[in-house]
Amino acid sequence: MPDTTARVQSVLDIPLNRFLGMQLRDEADPSAGIWFPVGPSAQNQAGVLHGGVVTTLLDTACYLALLPHLAPEEHAVTHDLTVSLLRPVAAGSRVDVTGTVLRRGRAVAFLRADASVDGVVVAAAQVTKSVVPLR
Repeated sequence: MPDTTARVQSVLDIPLNRFLGMQLRDEADPSAGIWFPVGPSAQNQAGVLHGGVVTTLLDTACYLALLPHLAPEEHAVTHDLTVSLLRPVAAGSRVDVTGTVLRRGRAVAFLRADASVDGVVVAAAQVTKSVVPLR
């Protein structure tokens, strides 16, 4: 069974996350969230942050926030995700993304995530994850 460090590393090693330039905000505390640059791989055809990119990383931040609440034999998968894109984000911006566990039940966890640029929230998500056995 993987420990938390191995689980965090497996998230960092996801090719999409590497491609997007995702980084931990605090390596000593992965549940503190992530950040990423709005480089060419994160932009849409208008040259601003692609909604799908920020959606993916809002979900990722929620998973990292939930990890300390999972037993070694548990995993979590997303079964509901609602995102509000609040404002465009220019190329070259640094986007900070934090997840928060609102409630952890036996089989379901409810989370929230915010993405911000210079302290201004640019996107928010409500995420529901099913807690399942780790295989």
